Amino acid sequence: MRFSLIALLICAFVFTAAAQHDMQKMGNDQAKAIALLSPAKDKSVKGVVTFTQTDNGVKVYAHLEGLAPGKHGFHIHEFGDCTAPDLTSAGGHFNPTQMAHGAPADHTRHSGDLGNIVADGKGMATLEWVDPMMQLSGPNSIIGRAVIVHTKEDDLKTQPTGNAGPREACGVIGIAK
Repeated sequence: MRFSLIALLICAFVFTAAAQHDMQKMGNDQAKAIALLSPAKDKSVKGVVTFTQTDNGVKVYAHLEGLAPGKHGFHIHEFGDCTAPDLTSAGGHFNPTQMAHGAPADHTRHSGDLGNIVADGKGMATLEWVDPMMQLSGPNSIIGRAVIVHTKEDDLKTQPTGNAGPREACGVIGIAK
């Protein structure tokens, strides 16, 4: 009986260590993610945002429709939860390093600060940006967080949100092939 218990504990330890190694390896090799954005209550914004690991950072490509013409704040938020009608369940900007809010090209900014996306006269917007700060693996990964598009322009300076106003659309960032 004592031998069986020891053997069982050894097997459990080996299995747990192997599973942890496999999960770490999967996280470290993650190369692509995607978010499908759906509108907040009484809004019509929808779209797709892809994230691809490159040698220079994470390439963000967004295609949105249903926006009012002009600039709209565009951020990664801390929680992958788009269930609240006003999308506040996604929490605040993703900011694991506790930096000040800023523009995407600023050295000091939230990891989730993507600035603004600009909609044309038909409400269509695209953005292509390689973000050197964003990560698809590790403790500061954006996987499982949310992409939010705001009603107003991000002024890139007001703390902590850029004064971008209510949320128009939200999508949870998931692993892609």
